[in-house]
Amino acid sequence: MLKFGFGQDVGIDLGTATVIVYIKGKGIVLREPSVVAVDRNSGDVLAVGGEARRMLGRTPGNIVATRPLRDGVISDYTVTEKMLKHFIGKVCGKSIFAPRIMICIPSQVTEVEKKAVIDAAMQAGARKVFLIEEPIAAAIGAGIDIAKPCGNMIVDIGGGTTDIAVISLGGSVVSTSLKVAGDKFDEYIIKYIKKKHNIAIGERTAEDLKVNIGCVYPKIQDAEMDIRGRDLSTGLPKTVTIHSSEMLEALVEPAMMIVDAVHSVLEKTPPELAADISDKGIYMTGGGCLVDGLDKLLQEKTGINVMIAQDSVSCVALGTGKALDNLDALDGRAK
Repeated sequence: MLKFGFGQDVGIDLGTATVIVYIKGKGIVLREPSVVAVDRNSGDVLAVGGEARRMLGRTPGNIVATRPLRDGVISDYTVTEKMLKHFIGKVCGKSIFAPRIMICIPSQVTEVEKKAVIDAAMQAGARKVFLIEEPIAAAIGAGIDIAKPCGNMIVDIGGGTTDIAVISLGGSVVSTSLKVAGDKFDEYIIKYIKKKHNIAIGERTAEDLKVNIGCVYPKIQDAEMDIRGRDLSTGLPKTVTIHSSEMLEALVEPAMMIVDAVHSVLEKTPPELAADISDKGIYMTGGGCLVDGLDKLLQEKTGINVMIAQDSVSCVALGTGKALDNLDALDGRAK
């Protein structure tokens, strides 16, 4: 059992798809899907994380496996609180002292949504809660020195939201957050398969397609993958082969929404900072940026060099972890 003394600091990337927990001095200690299985009759939590994810779309009537965060914000307060309590208990063990927690939030959340995150973390056992904007945490995690007076552009594509920000002198100068990210890609895949092949597939199959053969830029070699779904005309299971060229058709629309949002942020960026960005390039972080060809598409449409950060999935959590070292400095800025 892990034991910690007073002043334990924990950073949490409370993602729509994945929760990553960072402990000061230990690094990333937990990475679990943000899924909770609840007994509908008693309200008891039956499974959290990976175990609950395996139940998605496969539960009997009295058990419901849900994702308590949608589009980057809390959609089910009670379940989020239980999930946080479970993860904090898992990493902090039976510590007598409550931890200080820093949580990432999308850049455009409302005061009500911020309060929901703080309340859920306090109820889950935090001594004090700090919030940090996702693009700033992602920039720190990508190894960018954000304190300098020069412009850096971050495109953080998570599960529920894409956060785009131009950062200078430790804060975001221009930022936007759109609810088009990994989950939206899955939705478009489900719609496309239904329309083209008349087959219903679930979220997990759509995600497997996205990860294995998904692309938003023409591939040199066409990849393929067999999937099983329910034939909507007969109601029976059916197997079909899907090609990456079809994935391109399915995903190009949401990918262009992200490109357009990047374009609009660049339009609002002050000229000096825009010059810095064209010089340094655009940094992409988050699991969603790993969709094949997204960096090439963005580079082609903006004419600016695009780089995918190292360990892009963990960037936000790593940035939160590094920001924990400056909790006292951030104390004035965080609520």
